[in-house]
Amino acid sequence: MSRNALLRSGKGLGIPGTARKDDRKTKLKVASLAPLENSAGHFAVRNGVRCAGVHLIIDLHDAHRLDDISHIEATLRHCVEAARATLLHIHVHHFQPNGVSGVAVLAESHISIHTWPDAGYAALDVFMCGSADPDACIPVLREAFSAKRVGVSEILRGQGG
Repeated sequence: MSRNALLRSGKGLGIPGTARKDDRKTKLKVASLAPLENSAGHFAVRNGVRCAGVHLIIDLHDAHRLDDISHIEATLRHCVEAARATLLHIHVHHFQPNGVSGVAVLAESHISIHTWPDAGYAALDVFMCGSADPDACIPVLREAFSAKRVGVSEILRGQGG
């Protein structure tokens, strides 16, 4: 993929957006590194299937507050807490004229969101390994964005690993 391939969409590139940096000196729980010989312990088990992690693809339809960057950041943080995951870093970016993309980088993987406020739609990826509970994010997201319809697809990554 060429370097410029990421810029082809052009959305929001003409007008600077407002990227939120985590400059509030929030204390984050720091993940301790497991010894290499115990790294298999980071795998998850879902319905009896051992996998590298559970990846939920979540679609929110007829949703609200999709252009509210502070609300989106707070919701990502609430998802991390509900899933009993470990937040390493969070970054959210507001596009002009509207829309937000954000990612919460976790010791267990990540949660990402991309919003289309005019369409009332948000797309999220929730990928977690180990004992974190990605399903706990679904009711948090439904309530936070007052979504009338929520679609969820599940992928078990790295099965049999």
